Amino acid sequence: MNPIVIRLGGYQKPASIHTRACQRFGEALKAKLGERVDFQFVPNVIELGHKSGELPKMVERGELTLCYISSLRFAQWVPALKIFDLPFLFRDRAAAYRTLDGALGQRLQAQLISDSPFRCLAYWDNGFRHFSNKVRPIRTPADCKGLRIRTQMSELQGETLKRLGMEPVAEDIKIFIEQIGGERFDGQDNPLTNIVNFDMHRHHRYITLSGHVFGVACLMCNQAQFNGWPADVQQAVIAAANEATACQRQLAAAEDEEMLKKLNPSDNEVVTLTPEEHQAFVEAVKPVTEKVRRELGEKWFGLLNF
Repeated sequence: MNPIVIRLGGYQKPASIHTRACQRFGEALKAKLGERVDFQFVPNVIELGHKSGELPKMVERGELTLCYISSLRFAQWVPALKIFDLPFLFRDRAAAYRTLDGALGQRLQAQLISDSPFRCLAYWDNGFRHFSNKVRPIRTPADCKGLRIRTQMSELQGETLKRLGMEPVAEDIKIFIEQIGGERFDGQDNPLTNIVNFDMHRHHRYITLSGHVFGVACLMCNQAQFNGWPADVQQAVIAAANEATACQRQLAAAEDEEMLKKLNPSDNEVVTLTPEEHQAFVEAVKPVTEKVRRELGEKWFGLLNF
């Protein structure tokens, strides 16, 4: 009998926590299923000429079995996923994990099964997003005024940045990295692991630890393929995803300190906001959260577990 081919695609470099978690997934899967599975890992589709945003379509078409990517990429099927794009939703990782692993996360997974071609196997820690730019230090919302900033393909995150006075430009990470040294962008927002591993810090002197969004990445599987596997294979895939998720989150928690150590003070000015400065950003973007709360209602917001 031919082995079951399970092909997982990503978009980051070897050192990234996502790449290492994918490798753990493959190791766990092979340990459970042995020769019954042919696990194939495509670490970085960007190097193959793809945009990262193509990953969901590649999974939907069956070119890949699984991928990881930001939850916002699936909001077209389940609009409530936009909750994770809201600013200052979580104060720390513990609060985020309680929500992801609790009633809200479970309900979103069920909605994806019913309304999309995907099955969400796990929520990964995509890090707290921070600002970096080449123009000036950012300490107050006023410092944001007029900065052209690359952002994710999220209207909601763009609305948040406009509230701060920025000029958001939604663009895939592939294009942004290609153009980072040019005049199109003044800055961007990303977790520290991406700021360093994608070499953004070499172009942007100023980094502000704003933590304005906690990023959620989904480990997504082609639902039709999953449903076609024997029950014990399904369970092995779920167990491998759980093992990889525990690894991924552990790595993510340690990553920020490791990345800060790699920043040279002579090349990068890292701004840590005071509680008062942080609160000024929170107040500036509150209308965005209030708007989405009215739109989605308490049936979703009531499931947030802080």
